[in-house]
Amino acid sequence: MADLSNDIRLAVDSGKTAIGLNSVMDSIKENEAKLIIIASKNKKQNVGDIQHTADIAGIKIIKFDGNPVDLGAVCGKPFSVSTLSIIDPGNSNILKE
Repeated sequence: MADLSNDIRLAVDSGKTAIGLNSVMDSIKENEAKLIIIASKNKKQNVGDIQHTADIAGIKIIKFDGNPVDLGAVCGKPFSVSTLSIIDPGNSNILKE
């Protein structure tokens, strides 16, 4: 998980990401998202909506082993983050996994 956490932080800091359910759904619908990361402890409805939409678009989903507060901390945000999409990975290797 340390490598994933480092890659997430690097993507947030040096690339372009969408944070939060609505922004992630928009990035999928606009064909911008290259990868979706979802906190493992999340609302089932949110996860179902994102999984369904990402499956249709052919976008890979990674489950982050932690709750939204943990994912928010990894992203360097002072709030919980249930999901994020990677639009541009920046200097991270997150898309190469």
